[in-house]
Amino acid sequence: MCSSASNRIVQCSVATAPGGETNSPSKLQPPSFSTVNFRSVRPNDHVSSEVASSSRRGLICSIAMLPCLLPLTHISGSLPANAMPLPDTEEYVRIKQELRKVLSKGKAAGALRLVFHDAGTFEIDDNTGGMNGSIVYELERPENAGLTKSVKVLQKAKTQIDAIYPVSWADVIAVAGAEAIELCGGPTIQVSLGRQDSLGPDPEGKLPEETLDASGLKRCFKKKGFSTQELVALSGAHTLGSKGFGSPTSFDNSYYKVLLENPPTASGGLSTMVGLPSDHALVEDEECLRWIKKYADNENMFFEDFKNAYVKLVNSGVRVIKFVYQSV
Repeated sequence: MCSSASNRIVQCSVATAPGGETNSPSKLQPPSFSTVNFRSVRPNDHVSSEVASSSRRGLICSIAMLPCLLPLTHISGSLPANAMPLPDTEEYVRIKQELRKVLSKGKAAGALRLVFHDAGTFEIDDNTGGMNGSIVYELERPENAGLTKSVKVLQKAKTQIDAIYPVSWADVIAVAGAEAIELCGGPTIQVSLGRQDSLGPDPEGKLPEETLDASGLKRCFKKKGFSTQELVALSGAHTLGSKGFGSPTSFDNSYYKVLLENPPTASGGLSTMVGLPSDHALVEDEECLRWIKKYADNENMFFEDFKNAYVKLVNSGVRVIKFVYQSV
């Protein structure tokens, strides 16, 4: 399903990292750590990027542009272009630990929304957008209102991690969303590391509109590589937050149960408009309704399908940096 991509092999020299302050991401500036400049070894083929780094480790990195990722393999020796480190490394554990220090059930919905708004810009046809950390440059857009607080929360964890070894915004957000889900009682989701951050915003108008009907939603998600089943499974993320589907801090299948009510009843017994117009549009589509009923009846099935769709979401449109850490 994934198209092939050309490899660029680069060698990275490590500079000393002075201090640990970063500029606000909303100012469109990269962190102020020492950086590693990437230079391609192929003639007339230049790749530039910046990665904060510890002075105690050297890096050998390869970069590839991928529309999606095949099953991931552990990093060891030379790797195919579509491989990323599995999440059983020291780096992954440290990211989880720092994120757990700043996340809470009350902040979980915001962290998960960051994932959807960062990765949701991906489209297969032109291979733009995706999970690339560009959301930090897009906070002034109307559809991203309220996400600045969530970025600031994750910035605290990212600063602590960057002081030891580099981590991209894309990786931090992807792991934070998974941690938020587990923190609120949802499935445990492991995501891989190695995403490269964009150096600017993604094109506007790529996120699904809240007013789309079911046909429009299905077309939109198909452009992003997702089936109708995956559309319905991912929509279950709306169970978190203030949209009225069950407890705002519990990740469960309440979203589907409430959608099947007529009229839907918000938590607290308020018979008002729960959720978004796009949520209710799903019930009006026969194919979507079949999956809504399945997930309303079987929470374990929802958890499993959501987990798989989430991993696919955070891997869509990824530009990969693969690190092999070596002592210097």
